Amino acid sequence: MKSSLFFDFDGVIVESLSAKTRAFRKIYEPYGVDIQNKVESHHLAHGGVSRFEKFKHYHQEFLGKSLSETEVDNLAREFSQLVLEEVINSHFSPGIISFLEKAVSKNLKIWVISGTPTDELRVICKSLKIDHYFEGIYGSPESKDYWCKKIIDEYKL
Repeated sequence: MKSSLFFDFDGVIVESLSAKTRAFRKIYEPYGVDIQNKVESHHLAHGGVSRFEKFKHYHQEFLGKSLSETEVDNLAREFSQLVLEEVINSHFSPGIISFLEKAVSKNLKIWVISGTPTDELRVICKSLKIDHYFEGIYGSPESKDYWCKKIIDEYKL
């Protein structure tokens, strides 16, 4: 059996947490600094949670409002527009490229499992020219737990 590695994306492969933090603050700007601070604090403490879940949580817990799926999708689309280019232009985490190269040279299988939407994550990895390092690149709306179980079952890891 070959060894396998699962990587998160933001803060592990690229230093992109600040871009996403700024995007959350921008989206919640109309609700005031107190709400922005709560959103930022939660976001930083729960980095791997999907933006879809975060929007539902922030609106329910901080604003006392439930969101429809359409409203969540609209917020996620706005968020993507705010962060996509900035994430692509983020710096790689120190040592990650050399680590990936060594891991691949040793025939390790590597997957990215992130809270970032799958389609967006694949565009980012392709733009960064790192997609070839990974057996698969997976994100939301499915959870990290879902992807880990699916990959383990499918590849009999």
